Amino acid sequence: MSEEILKEIMIEGVDARELYGAQNAYLEQMRELMPKLKIVARGDTIKALGSKEEVAAFERRMNALVEYYLKYGHISSEVVSQAFSSSLSELSAEPPAIDKDVIVYGNNGAIIRARTINQQRLVKLSEKCDLLFAVGPAGSGKTYTAIALAVRALKEKQIRRIILTRPAVEAGEKLGFLPGDMKEKLDPYLQPLYDALNDMIPAAKLQKFLEEGTVQIAPLAYMRGRTLDNAFVILDEAQNTTLSQIKMFLTRMGRNAKFIVTGDVTQIDLPRRSDSGLTKAMDTLRNVEGIGIVEFDKRDIVRHRLVKYIVDAFDKREAIENGLLKTDKKSE
Repeated sequence: MSEEILKEIMIEGVDARELYGAQNAYLEQMRELMPKLKIVARGDTIKALGSKEEVAAFERRMNALVEYYLKYGHISSEVVSQAFSSSLSELSAEPPAIDKDVIVYGNNGAIIRARTINQQRLVKLSEKCDLLFAVGPAGSGKTYTAIALAVRALKEKQIRRIILTRPAVEAGEKLGFLPGDMKEKLDPYLQPLYDALNDMIPAAKLQKFLEEGTVQIAPLAYMRGRTLDNAFVILDEAQNTTLSQIKMFLTRMGRNAKFIVTGDVTQIDLPRRSDSGLTKAMDTLRNVEGIGIVEFDKRDIVRHRLVKYIVDAFDKREAIENGLLKTDKKSE
């Protein structure tokens, strides 16, 4: 049995309360994730009692959180979970929560990095795969990271244009009742793509790119018949495509093109959920060389902390309705 040691770790350069969380929520999370250690925090000093290996791992993880905060300016339960759930071998070289590379510099000097492990995987896979699928829950940064990669490729002149597309499928609304011409009817569906671009490209330059066709944002139906050369193309909300539609899109790939397909299979707005072609396409292409798949999960959610709990609650409701989970009778 390994001899126990007591190690004092000083929190330097960061307000320790940011690392401990409101009412020590993150500190309690650390204790749960490293149950073999006794962890006590007093101000800027945190003490860890346990085996030499466990204490050393805890110190590396705390250093990772400090470095993460200094670079990104925030800590979340997801960041703590990823740092403290990783194996010791993953921590031996670099903290898992830290991404060393900036994807792109956005407006007003904003630094846009991959903020979670799966976002980092998407960045790394994009370097060797010309076609990527990125699927997962709302708020996990799939589309935002993909657009950042596209903007970087344009700035580095790896490609000549960015093409962003998504199916114009109503999520409860009806296009015919919306005011304006077809472009004005479709713009609300494409707004999330505009929002991401507005974070990364100055407004005047983005407007020029849109007018010149360097950046194109269009509904999926407009892709039919085109060959997309020298382009970084992103299909967003792909769960709302049929199998024939997604096949049509994927076969638009031309020379020197990169394609990223994003979607969330829990948010299908088609009349029949079984018509969604996203999972069928992924299953069909999973073992094809040069195609990468990144499956995001709830740990990657980087929106408001409540989004994770909202996703959890709806997942549980769906599982109960499908008979995959029994209702807790005590809570009824």
